[in-house]
Amino acid sequence: MKSYQVRFWSIKKVKNRRRPYGVRWLVDGYETSEWFTTRTLADNYRSQLMQAAQRGEAFDTETGLPESMSGAKDSVSWYEHARAYAAANWRGSAAKTRATVADCLASVTRGLVVDERGTPGAEVLHRALAAWAFNRQRMEKATPPEEITAALAWLAKKSIPLADLESPEVLRRALDGMAVNLDGKKAAAKTFKRRRSVFRSCLDRAVEQKAFPANPLDGVRWDPPKTVEQVDPVQVPNPDQARALMAAVPAMAPRVGRHLLAFFACLYFAGLRPSEAVDLKLGDCELPATGWGRLLLGGSSPAAGKQWTDDGRFHQPRGLKSRAEGVKRPVPAAPELVAILRTHVERFGTAEDGRLFRSQQGNRLAPVSYENVRWRDRQHVLTPAQLATPLARRPYDLRHACLSLWLNSGVPAVNVAARAGHSVAMLQSTYAHCIDGDDEIMNRRIDAALGAPSGSPHGTRGTDRPRAEHPRARVPRLFREYRRTTAHSGSPRRIPDGPSEGSGPGQGGAGEVDEPSPGEGARCLHSTG
Repeated sequence: MKSYQVRFWSIKKVKNRRRPYGVRWLVDGYETSEWFTTRTLADNYRSQLMQAAQRGEAFDTETGLPESMSGAKDSVSWYEHARAYAAANWRGSAAKTRATVADCLASVTRGLVVDERGTPGAEVLHRALAAWAFNRQRMEKATPPEEITAALAWLAKKSIPLADLESPEVLRRALDGMAVNLDGKKAAAKTFKRRRSVFRSCLDRAVEQKAFPANPLDGVRWDPPKTVEQVDPVQVPNPDQARALMAAVPAMAPRVGRHLLAFFACLYFAGLRPSEAVDLKLGDCELPATGWGRLLLGGSSPAAGKQWTDDGRFHQPRGLKSRAEGVKRPVPAAPELVAILRTHVERFGTAEDGRLFRSQQGNRLAPVSYENVRWRDRQHVLTPAQLATPLARRPYDLRHACLSLWLNSGVPAVNVAARAGHSVAMLQSTYAHCIDGDDEIMNRRIDAALGAPSGSPHGTRGTDRPRAEHPRARVPRLFREYRRTTAHSGSPRRIPDGPSEGSGPGQGGAGEVDEPSPGEGARCLHSTG
C-alpha cells in the first residue's frame, strides 16, 4: 500500500549501541527506522528520503521506503523479508499468534545462512530472533542487549538472499531445520505443521511482492511427519481419578489450592478451556440452590506474555476462540459443579471486576500457578506406574476427560461440540480414540447381517452360547430386500418372507439384528488410565 503522508523526525542518538544514529520517519502513521554507525551516513540517508518526498514519490507503508529506494528485489535477504512479514502482521494479530509466528520464523531463519563461521550459537540466535527481531513492538521501544545485537548483526550479514529460496535444495534445508528442535530432537508433528504453515504464508507474501511467480514450496516434494490429532486415552482420567486429583488440591497447596479447586472443577465438569475459566465472572453464572445451573461464557484470557500484548499486560482478554467478538457460549453446569462454585463464592468472593479466580495479588491466574499445583497433585495421588504415563499431566487433560465422558455417555456429538466450542468434525477427529464400548454392538450387527454359513447349527458364526432375551432391531429395509434376492455366492434366490419354525437370527428368516441387553456391551466412560 502506498501513501503520501510522510513525516520525518530528527536523527536520534542512542549510547552504547553498535549503530547509535537512527533515522526515523512515519508513513501513514506507521513508524520506520534505520540505524547507522556515523551521523554523516544517517544525514545522507535522511536527505535521500526527504528529497524523494519533495519529488512527490509515494512511500510504501510496509517497507517505509519511496519507490526510488525500494531497490532490486534480488538484494533483499530472507532475514529482511521475514522481519517485514512479522511487522506487517503485527497489528490486528492476537498476542499468542504474534508469539507463535515469531517462534516459527526463528526456527526457519536461523538455518537459512550462507555459512556458520562465527555463529553465536543456535540458542542465542533463536532467542535474538524470537524475542527481538520478530517482535516489532520490543524493537521499537527497547534497546537489545549487546549479545542480542551482535547475534542479529551476524545474521543480517550471513542470511541468504530471498531469491535463493527458489532452489529446491535450499527449501529442503529449511524444511529439515523446521523438523528439529533446538535440543536436536525431532519436533512434534503438530509443531512442524505450524512452522510450515507460517513459512508458507511468509513465502506467499513474497509472491504478492512479485519476488516469485508462484510459491516455491509447491514444487518441492517432501514428506512431512504424520500429524496426530487424536487425544491419547492414556491422558484421560476416569471420574474417580479426576475427583481424587481435585480433592487433593487444597492439601497440596494450602495457600492457593483451596482457591483452585473450583478452577479445576470448571475444567472437568463443564469442559472449559483454562483461558476461559480464568476469565469466568460471577455474572456469567447461574447457580441455583439445587439442580443444574448454567455458565454463559463470553470471553477468554490467554496468557501470552507482556512483550506480546499491546498494553504490556501478561494476559490478553479477548473473545471466545473461533467466534466473533461478543458472541457467547452457554454451557450447562452439573449440580456437583454448581455446589462447588457456590461454596467458592461464599468463601473467597470475587475480584473487583467479578472474576471468580484470581491470584493472591488480585491479578488474573498465570498458567505457572495452576500448572505447579497440578504437578504436585499428581505426585500425591497417582501411583508410580501412573506417574510414568501422561495421565492427567496437564490441566487441559481435565477438559479432554470431560468431553470424552460426555461422548461416551451417549450425548450427541452436535450437543457436545456446542458446549465445548468445537466444530463437530474437530470433536470427532480429536476424541475418536476416547470413545469406547461400541465394538460389541457393531460386531453383532455385522454378524447378523452376514447370516450363518451353510451347515452351521447356530445363528452367529463361531458362537455357541445362547442369546439373551431382549428387544431386537431389524436390518434396514433395502439391505433385507438385497438378501432376499441374492445368495452369498451371488446367484439369485428367493427366501420366504416369514421365518421358519425354530429359526433364529441369522438362520434364514428376515435376518434380524440382536441388540445387546442393558448389561452387555455397555459403554466404558473412560480408559482406566
